[in-house]
Amino acid sequence: MQQLSALSRFLLLGRGPGGTAASAGRDARIDVIRGLALLIIFINHMPGNVIAAWMPHNFGFSDGADAFVLLAGVSATLAYGNLIERQGLTVGALKIGARLWTLYIAHLALFIVVCGVVAAAVTRTQNPLYIEAINIQPFFSDTLAALIDVLTLRYQPAYLDILPLYIVLLGLFPLLYLAVRLSPLGAVLLSLGIWQGALWLGLNFPNVHGAGWFFNPFAWQLVFTLGVVIGRAIQGGLELPRLRWLDALALGYVLFAVFAKTATGNPTGIAALNDWFDSVQLGSDKTNLAWSRVLHVLALAWLAMRFLPAGAGLLRFAAGRVLAIVGRHSLDVFCAGTVLSIAGQIVMAETGFAVGPQLLVCLIGVTILVGLGMFLTWYQSLTIAAGRSAAPSRQASPQSH
Repeated sequence: MQQLSALSRFLLLGRGPGGTAASAGRDARIDVIRGLALLIIFINHMPGNVIAAWMPHNFGFSDGADAFVLLAGVSATLAYGNLIERQGLTVGALKIGARLWTLYIAHLALFIVVCGVVAAAVTRTQNPLYIEAINIQPFFSDTLAALIDVLTLRYQPAYLDILPLYIVLLGLFPLLYLAVRLSPLGAVLLSLGIWQGALWLGLNFPNVHGAGWFFNPFAWQLVFTLGVVIGRAIQGGLELPRLRWLDALALGYVLFAVFAKTATGNPTGIAALNDWFDSVQLGSDKTNLAWSRVLHVLALAWLAMRFLPAGAGLLRFAAGRVLAIVGRHSLDVFCAGTVLSIAGQIVMAETGFAVGPQLLVCLIGVTILVGLGMFLTWYQSLTIAAGRSAAPSRQASPQSH
């Protein structure tokens, strides 16, 4: 009862029982789930391969992208929210601005590299269809205009649309954080209103070579906001109440999603649900964020927070340690995974989508991404150690006047 009262006070007034995430240590669940989401995104970006048929989107309404955006909100709160609390909004905004610049440069570099990979493939195979497959023909037909559109984020080829979304959401973070700090429930209700209002008005960001952004920011800000609320709860040391009925409801919805996605047609026989089952079996609306996706990612988030061991508990397992390493370097792994997935599509197409090459491409790609995470972790440890060893030397050296 006391935990339920604390949750109600947090949702209404944004006040937790005290404590910070920093004092509790890094929660490995965030890194592990984010690492898993990155590998899932890599596999899903190579449609048609046998491994993709076993990815979560075939057994639920949401997928790796939903988890990635939700965790982006959580991570932003724990990183920049804590910074805002300690040093103020100005310092936090400056740090966010620096990160936005990094993301922007990474997006531009990724676009150029992907165009180079596709150009090399077309030159080698003499198959121009690869240019059309990911919608980069505008870059080759009118390079200058396409570059301007890329610089303004108004042109997004397929598979290069998550980073622009993250740039927009992270840019909005200071406002979202202040709203959530004031009242998490109020912030979520406002976010819901923006989402539904945008759907009603048909609002989306412009994409000059498409119908709009594949990830509509007016819709996906809801998932990010929910992540900010979760991060704020962690930041405030809030403990989830043990509500068996809510556990059962979340688990039931996840199992229902499996049932709905794996069934053929409408298994209930209720005629009014025919269109709904057809729509979710083809794939819940990803651009404008179907209700089924939001509820599904929330159900999974609740179950993860309730039943996965907090803190470093998941690091007891080898798989957990590997996924955490991948998740700690999300930008580098995502960019590398995107390039590898485009190359993987080309290799699979050139080998006639034979099962052997498909499995080999997936295995090699996952191995490279895990290896990249390990290398970056090792390199990071070297720089940290070098900084620590240099600090005493600087302190011991005489100062010149």
